[in-house]
This record gives sequence, C-alpha cells and structure tokens, in this order.
Amino acid sequence: MSVASLKGRDLLSMADLSAAEVRELLDLAMAMKAGKVHPRCDRVKVLGLLFSKASTRTRVSFSVAMYQLGGQVLDLNASVTQVGRGEPTIDTARVLDRYLDVLAIRTFEQQELETFASYAEIPVINALTDLEHPCQVLADLQTVQEEFSTLEGITLTYIGDGNNMANSLMLGCALTGTNVRIAAPLGYEPDAAIVAQAKAIAGDRSQVQILQDPEAAAQGAQVLYTDVWASMGQESEAAGRMQAFQAYQVNEKFSALPIPKRLFCTAFQHTEAKKLPKLP
Repeated sequence: MSVASLKGRDLLSMADLSAAEVRELLDLAMAMKAGKVHPRCDRVKVLGLLFSKASTRTRVSFSVAMYQLGGQVLDLNASVTQVGRGEPTIDTARVLDRYLDVLAIRTFEQQELETFASYAEIPVINALTDLEHPCQVLADLQTVQEEFSTLEGITLTYIGDGNNMANSLMLGCALTGTNVRIAAPLGYEPDAAIVAQAKAIAGDRSQVQILQDPEAAAQGAQVLYTDVWASMGQESEAAGRMQAFQAYQVNEKFSALPIPKRLFCTAFQHTEAKKLPKLP
C-alpha cells in the first residue's frame, strides 16, 4: 500500500482512508517535516479554496502546503464569486472542475461537500463541515505519534461537544488502533452512525467509548483533547451550551492527572481565552 493509491480520490471523511493509508500519510508527513523528502507537483497545479466558514489555520496550512509543493492557490471567497449570489452547487462544481486540479471546501452541510464531489471529477477535500474535520485529525494524530512514537494502544480522551472533531477523531483513532473516549453531556453526544462505524473499524484492535463523566474518561489517558462548545453557526446556542458544558471544562481539576499530552483544537474567542487555566 502506498499514498499513490490516493491519487485522484476525494477525502470527504476519515473513513475514506484505510488504516494502511493513514499510516503511510503520517509517515510521509513526518519525513517531510524532518526534511528527508521533498515532493513536488509534476507540473504547476492549482488548488481552489472554497470556504463558507471563517478560517485562519486551515486556510494558511492548505495554502502554504500547496505553494511548497510547487502549486498555486486560488481563494474562491463567496463574496467575490457567483456562489455569493446563490449559484447552484452543481453548476459551481462543474465550472470549477474545468479550471482547477483540486478543490478544498469548508462549509456547513456535509451534503454540499458530497454534491461537489459527485459533480466534479477533480479531487475534493473536506476542509471542515459540521459533520467531520478529517484533515485536522490527521494533523493531530501526527502530533500524538511524534510524542509517543506510536498510536497503537494509546488512549485519547476527548472532553466536550460531540461535534465534527469528535466524529473524525473516533474514526481516525479506530483506523490507527488508538483507544478513544468521548465524554459529552446527554444530548450532545457524537453522531450515532459514526459511533457505530468507528466501532466496526476498531474491531478488537482498540476501544471506542461514549461516556458522560469527564473525569472518569480522563483516567489513564495519555492524551486529553478538547474543542469549543459552540462551533461556527451555533452562536445562538452559546448561552445554553455554556451551561450544559460547565462540568466539561478542561481546567485545574485535571492538573493532578498524569496526562502527558493536552491538545486544544480551537480558535478561542478573546473572552474565552482569558479564562483558560495554565496547565502543565
């Protein structure tokens, strides 16, 4: 198995990858980071960024990566394209397919992403939807592997909203033999279909657990992971979510636990960031 098998394929979900492909991708990413390999496009290729949601890290990382590969990037902001005037998704997909070599989409509905992939022959990459965020999970799995030299047998605990990050983490951990525990309040659990899918992928190699008690979920974990309680598009729910997630703060109460790695996947608002505890 080789990353060459990914040529021309879409990446809409973590489940689009096999366990072997995830391992190959992470090995390649670490080799590139270490300066051991320097892959380049065989010709100048163009990546289109079609982002309906705000982005700093995802936008910059996609852009820098494409430039370093010898390609170019076209930012297709909705405010300066026909997308902003309500052009049908199918029409946009067919037009972009004729000009671009690859398209990364950051949007709300997973169905919109899948529609693009259905009507465009070029590869379509999920740069975040409300259902999944596979590229972020690949980057985070690389961080964990660098820290522990392996992913198999590691236990990762996610505390917070059962959102797109929780969904993709379950799938990514299942593919890599990593035990994953999701601690979320009732009514905010991850997608039930993805939970079942992750458990099927994990088989007897690792465990996928959905819990309500965050402290119990954190016991014995090597990695503690959290995200915002109200994602983009959920601003009207923020006050209610603030109350629902009070017991799910990753704060001082976790300081005494021997957890070697803590990952915060978020761009905190300024008022939220000031409240973050200083953890070791």
